[in-house]
Amino acid sequence: MELAVVGSSEFVTGFRLAGIKKIYEAKSDELESVVTKVLKDSDVGIFVIHEDDFNKLPEILRDTLSESVDPTVVTLGGTGESSNLREKIKQSVGVDLWK
Repeated sequence: MELAVVGSSEFVTGFRLAGIKKIYEAKSDELESVVTKVLKDSDVGIFVIHEDDFNKLPEILRDTLSESVDPTVVTLGGTGESSNLREKIKQSVGVDLWK
């Protein structure tokens, strides 16, 4: 399983420098198709996207991402409420590792 990152060039640069291989630079108008492509990739176990980009997606796709276990979707940054990483881990593993 691999980590995949989708977003603007500014967002993905740090991940690229960290050695993440599945990097997808996407402008706002390409976002939906790139996200759909990543969701279909069976090698992706964790999918990282910027919170602002996540909010630009259609509601149906956002719901799909929010409920996705494989890959587990993690949103970072943004001004809104970010996803709770603990809840995502609990959802994907099935147990609360912090108890």
